[in-house]
Amino acid sequence: MKTTLELYGAQTGNCIRAAIALEEAGLSYTPRLGDLSSGAHTGADHLALNPAGKVPVLVEKEEGREPFILTQSNAIMLYAAAKAPGRLLPESDRDRAIAYERFLFFVTDVIAVSHAGFSLRTLSAQEGRAILEERMLATLATAERYVTHDEFMAGKTFSAADIAGFTITQSVKSDLPWSKLPDLRRWFERIEGRPAVKRGLQVFNVT
Repeated sequence: MKTTLELYGAQTGNCIRAAIALEEAGLSYTPRLGDLSSGAHTGADHLALNPAGKVPVLVEKEEGREPFILTQSNAIMLYAAAKAPGRLLPESDRDRAIAYERFLFFVTDVIAVSHAGFSLRTLSAQEGRAILEERMLATLATAERYVTHDEFMAGKTFSAADIAGFTITQSVKSDLPWSKLPDLRRWFERIEGRPAVKRGLQVFNVT
């Protein structure tokens, strides 16, 4: 049976992560751009997909079955990995465990802290925001050790850990002390040059 994928999103880090994962997995999908500034994500059609009114949302449709919906960027990434064995996660148990470890390092220790700091902007909690942003940048800088001897974040092959690391690094690249992070810079430029990454970055661009 024919299966189709639709990715609802906007030009946000979470949406870009999901788009890059689908591109790197080689999966065919249709992007559905939502105008967050006009409140498209709070409309009835979108809330029917994700009651939280957030993006990204992945919708998989298959004839004769109810649509399958995922509303978390990291779940979308891992679902894409499952559909393309070996492309986003290594097939070896130990190598895959390392990829999960590095992926979760970025998701929990860096991205989650960044999101917390961003949420404080609207609360005028500038001191708390500054503390969280400083902690996030310091933690991100420690990822240098992962690429000192290896080409990618989880070893010799590209993985979901590189996608998670790349998108958060890209969002704060002007704030990082690159002169002290030569290996991280080389890694970042290597990932930035990947064709699938370039496509994922452009998916939700407003033209």
